[in-house]
Amino acid sequence: MLIQLVMNLTDYGINSILYQRGVYPGDSFKREKKYGLPLMVTQDAKLQQFLTPLLKQVEFWLYKKKLKRLVVVISEIKTKEVVERWQFDIETENVDEEGPNSTRQKDEKKIRQEMSDVIRQITASVTFLPLLEEPCSFDVLIYTGKETEAPENWEESGAKLIDNPEQVELRSFSTSVHNVKTNVQYKMD
Repeated sequence: MLIQLVMNLTDYGINSILYQRGVYPGDSFKREKKYGLPLMVTQDAKLQQFLTPLLKQVEFWLYKKKLKRLVVVISEIKTKEVVERWQFDIETENVDEEGPNSTRQKDEKKIRQEMSDVIRQITASVTFLPLLEEPCSFDVLIYTGKETEAPENWEESGAKLIDNPEQVELRSFSTSVHNVKTNVQYKMD
């Protein structure tokens, strides 16, 4: 159950970023109500084909306690220059998630409120982020331990950093097992 909450934040977080930043046209998203918020979720078949296996792999690595970080990178299509990096740092405690003797419990309502706060901040970030004036694409970088095997059709990538970025720490959220810290780095004009 806790892993599912982290998965939901990842899924809705990626969708919100792509919608809010205009990486995909607004009409390729539909409104869904979750966590007391109207969230935009893609209806684009190609984007769903990309995200579904990616999220399944993220879920697998969460179960295995291998996932360390997920980064959504937004780049200009023409120049390939990275203009934004949305980073989700994930720390997983080395305890049984839902064991009957677990002494570490956190109210699910509190967890959902924290998730809602993160999504709200992603949505509000359009007020301070520079306008994306050129058409952009995105990629998702996944950081795991060195010993972790990647799926066959995945490839190694550089960190896709931004030179001298501005950085804004966003809210974090936690379950009794996971701590998720979020930030956005962006290129100033």
